[in-house]
Amino acid sequence: MTGNRAPQAPDPQARLDLFKTLGDNTRYAIYLELARAAKPLTTSEIADTIELHPNTVRPHLERMRDAGLIEVAVGGRGEIGRPQHRYSLVTDAPSLGLEPPVMPMLARMVLSMAERLGAGPEDARVVGEGEGAGRAHGFAAAPSTLEAIVSDLDILGFDPVVSNDADDTDAAVIAFANCPFGDLADTHPDLVCSLHHGLIAGFVREMGDADVRAFCTVADRTPCRVTIGDPHDADDPSDVEPARR
Repeated sequence: MTGNRAPQAPDPQARLDLFKTLGDNTRYAIYLELARAAKPLTTSEIADTIELHPNTVRPHLERMRDAGLIEVAVGGRGEIGRPQHRYSLVTDAPSLGLEPPVMPMLARMVLSMAERLGAGPEDARVVGEGEGAGRAHGFAAAPSTLEAIVSDLDILGFDPVVSNDADDTDAAVIAFANCPFGDLADTHPDLVCSLHHGLIAGFVREMGDADVRAFCTVADRTPCRVTIGDPHDADDPSDVEPARR
């Protein structure tokens, strides 16, 4: 991990170039929104936040990308079937001293503390289940668990893509086209994937009319997806069949 590196003195030329690029009020507003966001944002999300039309925002994003301030990930489907672009600040983007990168830092610290205290995947899953159950309360009026969990995963930035399960007509597969925990999953895969597994399991169990059939982590043969179907007759509806690696 790189969290313990001593901070480096800012490069005066880099800061000068930064302020030149962000001399435009719109680009400055976009930069701050991306710095504050807990996950990458789409053009529409940025436009809604700063109250501008997406067509006005796009050229500013391209200018900032050309300047090396932001990066873009393509995945999932946006409007009219177009690939969805999500923007975030590059890892080494110069800081203005105004944006609060608290959540990513806190997440890294909590995961490091969990490992230091000997917490394992099962502990992470239990924590995730509690959070998932709480999030499900906001979807009590949803037509189905599948629609509710897809909506919540979309809110969280996973860009869910739903398809039929070829082996089970009563189940659906939700693939995660984007993982907002991606960097943390690379360094703490067992804990992060177990948190996500628990989040979904707790949500589905709280909704009450479906089961999690299988959950595939980044290490599985078909990674980053969950299968949800009609309830089994098993006593424990959260019992999940392990994915095949």
